[in-house]
Amino acid sequence: MRHFVEELEQLKTKLLEMSSLVEAAIQRSIGAVINKDRSAAEEVFRNETRINEIELEIDEFAINLLALHQPMAADLRLIIAALKINTDLERMGDLAVNVAERAQSLLNEPVSKPMIDIPHIAALVQSMVRKALDAFVARDPDLARSVLASDDAVDSLRTACYHELVSFMEKDPRNIRPALDLLAVTRNLERIADHSTNIAEDVLFLVKGVDVRHHAEARR
Repeated sequence: MRHFVEELEQLKTKLLEMSSLVEAAIQRSIGAVINKDRSAAEEVFRNETRINEIELEIDEFAINLLALHQPMAADLRLIIAALKINTDLERMGDLAVNVAERAQSLLNEPVSKPMIDIPHIAALVQSMVRKALDAFVARDPDLARSVLASDDAVDSLRTACYHELVSFMEKDPRNIRPALDLLAVTRNLERIADHSTNIAEDVLFLVKGVDVRHHAEARR
């Protein structure tokens, strides 16, 4: 039993390492867009391989725990949640790469208009990521619910960005390419927010043993 408990702690440690890598990738990719920082974008690309490697390590570790120990109740929920969170984190890492690629494109495209609401939406998304991961570490259902409540705000900001960028393109055809890159950035940020929401839902499953996906009451 003691050995199993130690292995569960190792699983959580690996997941926290993955979380740290992904959170850093998101932060760097956003900084690359807002600050036109080529080195930040390149750092995101360099770290992608490690994120993919640790995803496989976590999956293998968790599956071995299931096969060898046949856990029950809370321990089983922890391992299932870890597998699901691991997948969401890897996808968030991929989305950070997408944002970094758009940042590289924008380096050579002087944008004559400010970044619309992108810094605002980026800050909100980063807050959602941090709260979702903190909720997992602390097993805090209230913090997890606060992530769910923020999702609608991200959607509203993305819609506002879309309309403003469309107007930006209509004013001058030269604006089309950078505006399309910025639209892609907002779309990827919204998807990162969606994965943060998934993690928050997994935390509620872990702590409360209930599946709140697709249920409106989970967002109240």
